[in-house]
Amino acid sequence: MPEIISQKQVFSLLEVAQSIQKTLAERYKSTFWVKAEMNKLNHYSHSGHCYPELVEKKDGKVIAQMKSILWRTDYLRVNAAFLETLKEPIKDGIKILFCASIIFDPSHGLSLNILDIDPVFSLGELEREKQETIEKLTREGIFHQNKRLNFPRLPQRIAVISVETSKGYSDYLKIIDHNPWGYAFFNLLFPSLLQGDKSVSSIIYQLRRIKKVLHHFDVVAIIRGGGGDVGLSSFNNYILAREIALFPIPVITGIGHSTNETVAEMVSHRNAITPTELADFLIQAFHNFSVPVREAEKLISERAIRIVKDENQRLHHAVRYFQSVTHNRLLRSHHDIEGQTKSLVQQSRFLMKQEARTLSAAASRMQGDALNGLHESGEALARTAANLVRQTQASLNKNKVSLQHLEAQVRILDPIHILRRGFTITLKDGKALKNAADVRPGDVITTQLAEGQITSTTTSSTQPNANP
Repeated sequence: MPEIISQKQVFSLLEVAQSIQKTLAERYKSTFWVKAEMNKLNHYSHSGHCYPELVEKKDGKVIAQMKSILWRTDYLRVNAAFLETLKEPIKDGIKILFCASIIFDPSHGLSLNILDIDPVFSLGELEREKQETIEKLTREGIFHQNKRLNFPRLPQRIAVISVETSKGYSDYLKIIDHNPWGYAFFNLLFPSLLQGDKSVSSIIYQLRRIKKVLHHFDVVAIIRGGGGDVGLSSFNNYILAREIALFPIPVITGIGHSTNETVAEMVSHRNAITPTELADFLIQAFHNFSVPVREAEKLISERAIRIVKDENQRLHHAVRYFQSVTHNRLLRSHHDIEGQTKSLVQQSRFLMKQEARTLSAAASRMQGDALNGLHESGEALARTAANLVRQTQASLNKNKVSLQHLEAQVRILDPIHILRRGFTITLKDGKALKNAADVRPGDVITTQLAEGQITSTTTSSTQPNANP
């Protein structure tokens, strides 16, 4: 009962809460369906209960917010329905249509007791969000951008985004590493969450890491397996799909499901249903390049063998022809030489006989001429000898006088006389020095004196100044 304080009717907080509780119980006797966004599921694993935070947004702003309760038994039933219908567990951030009743507890306040959630409504919302993502990417003109990239002829260096322990990644590596042709691939794992609330940010983080070392890779492979069709809504996320569409090298996907394609798969350069199929695709790409190369190698080898064989035959024929021609020419040359030799011998004998007769006649003439010449020359020689004796004696007397005069002059000019007068001669390398410029510091010079020599090492040299 209310109290009277200072003539005022005063209610306790509990009384007000109980009044509200009674009013709400009388007003909201039945359950009703509500549409809202589940901002946070707030599932507590130790009790199994959930305390979802429900919001309604307009233009990105929260315009209504309420607490709610989803008891353990109801959660298990609803979550099973979501897994069956959406292939996704109930989680944060999805729009739901739920059946609820109002609960007001004096201690905990107002909340909605969620009794059931319609998974079909959430499925429609997810499909709507998927279509919105497709429309946004199409409007931006980037939906097919990654597909337009040229796929590498040899996709050998692969950046793999996956979970290290996933079966899909294990199957992929098994096919790649044990391909029957022995093709060598380089795979580097960038570990990431591939389902759940944090999968989008985790995949984007790894894509941006790869972008920093882009020159090390040919393609990016997003591989997911072992989870069936559960948890695929992350791959319809606009931000993730946009990151893939704009990635500068081809992105290929094998996320292990056979239902409708996700947006991430649609915008990727190539989509395979399973990681195994993705591995087969990469091996086939290698094979498509390898087979023509091997066929070309075989063709080149066969042609080379044929060319060598043909050239050997041509060479053999050429050698035989050369031998035949050479032999014939040698025979002809031998016959020609024999004929020329005989002709030369005959001509030589004829010429020798002619020359012998000519020489004999010339000898007879020369003998008569020689006798006459000797007689005349004897007389001239006698006269010349007498003149030569007279001239020689006169010349000797004259030259003797000149020689005596020169001897006196030479005796005066003898260097020993100059040296005895105090002069010296400076030599370098056996040659007399005439100019100080011919000497450098450190040169060894010899000074010739009248009596002996002095050997010195030059420290400096001075040249006379040029005339102005």
